[in-house]
Formats: sequence, C-alpha cells, structure tokens
Amino acid sequence: MAFVKRAAFFALTATLLSCASAPAQSPSDVAARIGDRAITVKELDDQWRKGDPAGQAETVQKLYDSRRNALEEIVADMLIAEAAKTRGLSPQAFIQSEITRRVKPVTDTEVTAFYQANITQMQGQSLEAMAPAITRYLTENQDDEARLALIRELRRNGPALRMMFEVPRFEVKLSDADPSIGDPKAPITLIEFSDFQCPYCRQVSPTLKKLRAAYGDKLRIVWKHFPLTQIHPQAFKAGEAGQCAQDQGKFWEYHDQLFGNQQALQLDDLRRYAAASGLDVERFNACVDGSKHAEMVKTTLSEGLQLGVNSTPTVFVNGRRVAGAQPYDVFTAVIDEELSRKK
Repeated sequence: MAFVKRAAFFALTATLLSCASAPAQSPSDVAARIGDRAITVKELDDQWRKGDPAGQAETVQKLYDSRRNALEEIVADMLIAEAAKTRGLSPQAFIQSEITRRVKPVTDTEVTAFYQANITQMQGQSLEAMAPAITRYLTENQDDEARLALIRELRRNGPALRMMFEVPRFEVKLSDADPSIGDPKAPITLIEFSDFQCPYCRQVSPTLKKLRAAYGDKLRIVWKHFPLTQIHPQAFKAGEAGQCAQDQGKFWEYHDQLFGNQQALQLDDLRRYAAASGLDVERFNACVDGSKHAEMVKTTLSEGLQLGVNSTPTVFVNGRRVAGAQPYDVFTAVIDEELSRKK
C-alpha cells in the first residue's frame, strides 16, 4: 500500500509540474525546497522512474499525445477555416462538400464482405438484420477517412508546422538475441513489442513489411516478445518457438507461418510450421520441448512492462512510442520526422 501511495504521489507531482500554467521546467530547475535543500525536477523524475517506471512512461506519453492531438485539432481548424473562406463557405459547409465529393455510397458487396469477414462478432444475427448497422459503420468510416485526407492535403499545401515541445523518447534495451532485420546502423530503428496470437499484431505485420520495402537500408525492425497470456494462452509458447527459429536464422520465415495460421498455435502446430519454414525440425523440437527461451520471453515481457507497454502491438520508433495497429501513414509520418532530424 505504501508503494502504491508513493507511486501515485510521484505521478500526481509530475502531472502537476507538467500541466501547470507556469512555464515548462527544465530538469535542472528547482521544483521544491525543504529547508536549505533544493530538489530539482530531474530528482523528482529520477525518483518517479525508480518507484514506478511503467506509470511514468504512461503519464509522459499521455501528456505528449494529448498535447499533440490538441495541436493537430488547432491546425486542422485553422486550415479548414482558411480554405472555406477562400471558397466563400462556412467551415461546416466546406467540409461537407469535400466529403461528398470524395466518398462513394457503400455497396451491398462491401456490406456482405464486411459481414463475412466479421461473422464471429455478429452474435448469430443474419446479414439482413446487420446490414443497416454495417452500412452506417462503413459510411462513417469513409467520412472520417475523407476528412483526414482533406486535412492531409491542406497540410501539404499549407504553411510549415514546427513543434517547439519535445517528443518523449524511451530507451529500449536491445540484445543480440532479439530478432531483427535491416542494418544495425540504420538511422531508424523500429522496435515492435508483439504477440503471435494477437490479431492486431497480425494486422500490422503487412504495414511493417511495406515500411521495410519503402525505406530500405534506412530502417531496421526489431521484434520483442510480449505475450498477453491472460487472453492469448498459446502466445508464450509461440514466442519461445519463434526464438527457437531465430537460433537457426529463420525467425522471419517462422514469424510469417505463425501469423498466417494464427488460429492454430498448439504445440503440434508449432512443430509443423518449423518444417514449413525450412528448419531443422529435430533441433527445433528439442529447443521448444526444453523451453530453452522461456526466460528470454519473460525478460522481454518485463522490459515492455517497465516501458508502460500494456497492449500489442506497441512500437518504438527511435524511442518514440506508437501504440496499436496504426495505418501506414502514421508510421511514415513519425519516420519522416525522425529522418528530417538527422539531416
């Protein structure tokens, strides 16, 4: 209980220091005094990190994300208002006209395809019963995507934006045993905390491959095991198996086998995918059966928790956290920002 109260105190203190209306404080600034003793912001942050590293990471990231989202909203409103004024329209009328121009009505084929792809979530309801709700959902998605596309277009043609507040970065420890692809000296290192049984991790996998193809030698991708065992009971052993494949230099081939067969990750399945990946099956089986890499999977899971990771996939791009199966454009925006800093 004392630890919980102490961690909550540090979290509250840091939040108040960060969010107060006073000017932002540097690590060397004095945050408090007790008698003749001055306590700096850095001391507070160091103590907070020591007592509650995951809580600190989460709070720092949330503060940045909230500020960044607010900034994006202000910039979008400004650009839309300016474009609407040029067209002699109100901002609302301008947005509606642009959305109408950019989207097409949802078709019956699209509704059917969505229903079939998500049939396990339909709770036994028929296509006819679910069609109106699916149509609304797909229409709203199209509208949202059209608005985002409009804002991106206005941003490209608008004035340059320079952010004056620092992006939080987290130090992620790497080891030679971590599966990776790409030049270790690449200017961009993307570290993915992932789970072989997680559908969102499977969803983001093609995006990461696309990034690798687009950025080539500029990008290195590193995998970190983060099995969410409470909801994915096969994930931990699958992580061990992936590391056994890494021993034979075939991690990424095996990685693709697991994501391609995510509904079948029992031990016999893991052995079967080893053969399909071109592994020495006898060596692989001995590795998996002996739980050779169980401790490593536990270690990377602990590393993620210390960084505030609580879901998969969670990605760190040069230490910048990107949570969830984000679309390609989100990753390219972060990578391009990082590359521009290197110039």
